[in-house]
Amino acid sequence: MKHVVSVSLGDSRRDASAEIDLLGQRVRLERRGVDGDLRAMRAVLRELDGRVDAFGIGGSDLGLRVAERWYPLYEIAAIAGVVQHTPVVDGTGLKCTLERRAAAVVDELGSPVPKRVFFTAGTDRWGLTEGFLARGYETVFGDLMFGLGLPIPFRSATTAKRLAALLLPIVGRLPFRWIYPTGAAQSEWRPRFAEWYAWAGVIAGDCHYIKRHRPTRLAGKVICTNTTTAADVDVFRDAGVDWLVTTTPRLGGRSFGTNVLEAALVAARGLGRPLTDAELDDAIDTLGMQPEALRLGAD
Repeated sequence: MKHVVSVSLGDSRRDASAEIDLLGQRVRLERRGVDGDLRAMRAVLRELDGRVDAFGIGGSDLGLRVAERWYPLYEIAAIAGVVQHTPVVDGTGLKCTLERRAAAVVDELGSPVPKRVFFTAGTDRWGLTEGFLARGYETVFGDLMFGLGLPIPFRSATTAKRLAALLLPIVGRLPFRWIYPTGAAQSEWRPRFAEWYAWAGVIAGDCHYIKRHRPTRLAGKVICTNTTTAADVDVFRDAGVDWLVTTTPRLGGRSFGTNVLEAALVAARGLGRPLTDAELDDAIDTLGMQPEALRLGAD
């Protein structure tokens, strides 16, 4: 059996495991949260290097790919650099392939919400962003709001790319905890930006960002996001969300992160390296894998 471990900076209470059949291989998926402890993340990676078939880096990123440009997040990349033998991925490949297909799944819902999407951070999931842009959605980007705490929305992908080129070389050198909640901070609720949640028909992006600043009610909204536990689903249902679209399929009552699924595909292919976008698209098509929709509202 292949074995994949996602080492996450996130809350260890979200840990889970599952076994799946993938490309003719049985693969065990395991998430290990380190509660924001960077030294613990490094220790787990070092301990398991060469003993598992692929690593996922969760609750963080090695970097951001925006319009084919790569912007490293140096603190996380340095920690992952202790790995010498096992392939390491952070989900960027699936963010640029599988997540691009999520907008089509949203459109197939037949939901009456307006074609307006609020991205918590469009540069963090560029494939997801491009999928909605290609389908004619009106957009508002919250990258400065969620990533840097600045109440400055912007509306165009061109602005997103320009800001990425200007800011990400600097932001990438900041401590990761300054730009993304880790450990117990992922469970904190600080309502902000309510007018943009209200404006949108679809709220898309990282689940922790969406939950962290959500208003009390999200009646009739479509949430398009990544990793969700059963508890996350309850939060969205209680808020009145109509549909939850997860960019990865649900396994055992939860959706695993793109880093876990990408690591699983790497392990199943057995090439000893990360897969290219073309290889990932081929695997996705072979498996018939697609984002998954869950109805939360009343029929």
